[in-house]
Amino acid sequence: MKSRLSLKKADDNTAQIAYSRIMLIRHLPDTLINQIAAGEVIERPAAAVKELVENAIDAGATRISVTLRDGGRSLIRVTDNGIGMNAEDLAACIDRHATSKLLENDLVHIASLGFRGEALPSIGAVSRLTITSRAKNAEDAYKITVEGGHKTAVAPAAHAQGTTVDISDLFYATPARLKFLKTPRTEAMHTKDMLSRLAMAYPDISFELVHDGKTSLHLPAQSGDLFESRLSRMSAVMGRDFQSNALAIDASRENIRLSGYAGLPTLNRGNAQHQYLFVNGRPVKDRLLTGAVRGAYADFLARDRHPMLCLFLDIAPEDVDVNVHPAKAEVRFRDAQLVRGLIVSALRHALNAAGHRASTTVAEDAIAALRPHDAPVQPDMGYHQPENKYPHIKGIEGDRYYGHPSQPLPASSPLSGLAEIAPAARYHDTPAPLAGNTDINFPLGAARAQLHETYIVAQTQNGIVIVDQHAAHERLVYERMKQAMAETGVKRQGLLIPEIIELDSPDVERLLNRASEFAELGLMIEPFGEGAIAVHEIPALLGKTNIDRLIRDLADELAEMDEALALKERLEEICGTMACHGSVRAGRRLNGEEMNALLRQMEATPHSGQCNHGRPTYVELKLGDIERLFGRK
Repeated sequence: MKSRLSLKKADDNTAQIAYSRIMLIRHLPDTLINQIAAGEVIERPAAAVKELVENAIDAGATRISVTLRDGGRSLIRVTDNGIGMNAEDLAACIDRHATSKLLENDLVHIASLGFRGEALPSIGAVSRLTITSRAKNAEDAYKITVEGGHKTAVAPAAHAQGTTVDISDLFYATPARLKFLKTPRTEAMHTKDMLSRLAMAYPDISFELVHDGKTSLHLPAQSGDLFESRLSRMSAVMGRDFQSNALAIDASRENIRLSGYAGLPTLNRGNAQHQYLFVNGRPVKDRLLTGAVRGAYADFLARDRHPMLCLFLDIAPEDVDVNVHPAKAEVRFRDAQLVRGLIVSALRHALNAAGHRASTTVAEDAIAALRPHDAPVQPDMGYHQPENKYPHIKGIEGDRYYGHPSQPLPASSPLSGLAEIAPAARYHDTPAPLAGNTDINFPLGAARAQLHETYIVAQTQNGIVIVDQHAAHERLVYERMKQAMAETGVKRQGLLIPEIIELDSPDVERLLNRASEFAELGLMIEPFGEGAIAVHEIPALLGKTNIDRLIRDLADELAEMDEALALKERLEEICGTMACHGSVRAGRRLNGEEMNALLRQMEATPHSGQCNHGRPTYVELKLGDIERLFGRK
């Protein structure tokens, strides 16, 4: 019995000692503090490069060069030609919370990319860091070294004006962090993406990235006005396709300005990698901004497709908080709805102004898919074959085809389907006249044929246009439905018995704060005691729907994004479905008047260049492109 009591007492003492050790308040050493900060700020080599390049930009550099070895594990070197540092600044820059970028200790009017003073001491705490710098107009240069948080004295060095920062053996002092790094190639790609984003905002600065001795990014400084230089830099980063299919954005509201370029909906990608968003020159990945972009393109793209764009938001510093994230990747706006409204309206205005235009990549993809090949040998089907006056050329005389049928095509002929479609698509020595206007001076030309009872072929002044009749008419019907909704309002469907939905108090408050907006969409809600709301009317377009799920989805979305998108998107999806069923279906024969009428409506309807899912409704092939396919050019 005594032995058991002794053991229990010993266990209690051990637990008490452990508890006391846990509860003991003590100051952490500076080295450990910097290592903790490094875990927040420097998560991978790209994060270290970002901090150093931002310092170079703040220092007024016009040339920035980044060198990596082993993806940044072995070496990161950032060299700039900025204003540099003298010996005193060099000694102070690696101290925690030492910065030159907070004038009068003002955390509101922040006009620089970096201001925390954490980057250099954090990097020095987990690596071997050497900084060499020469101040502007100074005769001497100096360097300082930090290894695992321990710094040396400042010493003279040789260096041109500017600063070079060398980081060797990143995370050697925190080996656990190395386990979470990806392959050198992946880490280098993260650095390239980060550097490209910064380069978009500063086209007047030259950027270079060298990885393992190979140049992976070279962006010379761009001249010209800001819009021109930005578009040139965007083309270098996002590709020439973007430059050819970019819509200029320049809009203002109150004290906010939005500028940049947005791609046509048909120029889209499977992820948001090519969406570049900036706030006061700072690249950000903000849910409010990405949600606004999604809302602006909701009519034109499927949910799994993303537009290409580069947008710059300039806003008064006091109206945005850039100090809410250690890596400064997120921001918070004082008036989030004002910002969102500006983005959505500016993008939709630009898309409306684009009219029926589709991206040039549609035609380029079509041409790339066309490959010259040997024509199949046509079997003898009893056709009358006139004498060939050109024996070295099989089947043609001049520019006119021989071998046209002298009798109806047999049902087994692969061409027999053409004999049953619109007269304009059949072969004649002279094209059969089409009813209606056949003026090829229209943007989409004049209809000449209907192929496979699905595609309209039209002749333009300098080429041909191939239209998907179902996709095109679906967009026309959809736009008419939206216009009707805007003019007459969303029709409501009253509930015989109000639907009572119980929710958490914060969700109820968020929903009721947007009650007037929901009312415009046909959804009528009001409070019902504490922790519940009553739904009296829903949009008639929704028909029989799960109201409880709809309201909860709206509440969840408001909690996550502070945006009411779900209801609008559901209405748009239903409109799209109705438009699909009310449009000209594939397989329906159209006469000349109908085909030309469809073309004229497309020309007069915004967004008719793409269906509701971002796919093109027509392909335009220039005559020069066609001639190159056949070797005429």
